[in-house]
Amino acid sequence: MAYTSFADLLVAAEEHETLAAAALHLEALETGSAPEDLRARMRTTLDVMRSAVADGRSGRASSRSGLVGGDAARLTAAGPGPAGPFFTDSLAAALAVAEVNASMGRIVAAPTGGASGVLPGVLLSLAERTEADDDALVDALFTAAAVGGIIAARASLSGAAGGCQAEIGSAAAMAAAAGVEMLGREPSVSGHAASLALQGLLGLVCDPVGGLVEVPCVVRNATGTAVALAGIEMARAGIKFPIPFDEVVDAMGSVGRSLPPSLRETAIGGLAGTPTARNLNLEDS
Repeated sequence: MAYTSFADLLVAAEEHETLAAAALHLEALETGSAPEDLRARMRTTLDVMRSAVADGRSGRASSRSGLVGGDAARLTAAGPGPAGPFFTDSLAAALAVAEVNASMGRIVAAPTGGASGVLPGVLLSLAERTEADDDALVDALFTAAAVGGIIAARASLSGAAGGCQAEIGSAAAMAAAAGVEMLGREPSVSGHAASLALQGLLGLVCDPVGGLVEVPCVVRNATGTAVALAGIEMARAGIKFPIPFDEVVDAMGSVGRSLPPSLRETAIGGLAGTPTARNLNLEDS
């Protein structure tokens, strides 16, 4: 079975030294595949993420509705902002992948299509900044997968079931945990990073305009990336979130079940219910 609690994952990490190694060990046991074969498959996943970032940043990705496209290229062309080039590059990468998803391009659901930009936005930019190699990125993806599996087991990864907190929030937690491990910090620090990221997105509703995974979904990938980076920054500085990650996930599940149907991917409430959203002509999309 996959890990169903971060507490169990931490125990396994003590034996295998890292969260990534613990995740890989369990995956090998579950699937019967050799670790080197699993790592090769994860490298393919990494390649798809890189290609999606490149495609999106080129400005070629555009949705049929016309609501989405070109923003990753615009942000890239604008150059570094007040927060510096790393932050700008991270947001642009996240937007790029989300735009490719909206234009029906090839992406990695991480953990979903609608939240596919956060993980590459954080990890690929962080790897470039720290000069981490692909082996480190593969490890980070195994860590992210383990955290996502815990969230799936304890709550949900579906916007329809739990709101956008279950998609963008989960992606931010996964990216924060993996990013901290990439920086060489202890497994427990990854747990704090994941908690710090997820708590900042509790209650985030799923309100796609016109029922399309475009607005506000694409730009929320950039927002989620920023939140994940905040979690990484705070955790690496030694800030500890007092609520264990497992309990934060449980709280997210409870909040998701409490959300009315209008705020769970039905395109009725939230931004989807605004006058402008209702008046958009999306008949040809």
